Amino acid sequence: MISDRKIVLASASPRRKELLNQVGLGPVIEPSGIDEKITTTIPQEAVIELSRQKAEDVAINQLPGTIVIGADTVVASDGKIMGKPVSHEEALEMIRSFQGKTHQVFTGVTMILRGETENIVRSFAEQTDVHVYPMTQEEIRSYAESEEPMDKAGAYGIQGRFAAFIKGIDGDYNNVVGLPVGRVYQELKQMCEQEGKA
Repeated sequence: MISDRKIVLASASPRRKELLNQVGLGPVIEPSGIDEKITTTIPQEAVIELSRQKAEDVAINQLPGTIVIGADTVVASDGKIMGKPVSHEEALEMIRSFQGKTHQVFTGVTMILRGETENIVRSFAEQTDVHVYPMTQEEIRSYAESEEPMDKAGAYGIQGRFAAFIKGIDGDYNNVVGLPVGRVYQELKQMCEQEGKA
């Protein structure tokens, strides 16, 4: 059973913790302390790379049988990766760039099941297309100057005030929040079955 195992989330994201709790996985939070380095500008590859670095960093100190989950989310507009804004001005620029258009949210996930001798490792990237209504300059500025965009990739939270500007999505809603938790659960189930056969 997955729920009987120690599950470690290599992230301090309260949203990811909530999503794992929602499906009964109750993770222990141990954020990775690595300096994140990406060697690619392709969003799908970048999020997998970062999620793997986080998971590997935290998995080193875990006992066999423990599952470590690393995750990283980026927003990409016109193929260009957007990180977390460093200022309200940058948040404004980000939102201005994709208002009235469709952009992509990618979450990369790496799960490591610690073994006695070998680990079982799975990585994947999930993509969700997000369609945003046209926004007035006033709406963009008002949202960008709030605190909500400041700790979020792409400068918005779909589960917060920005929901007023979401026309629709294609794909997993939870992926935009920060973790495609349905797919995570299914992949973990397969990993535990794989371990049983090893």
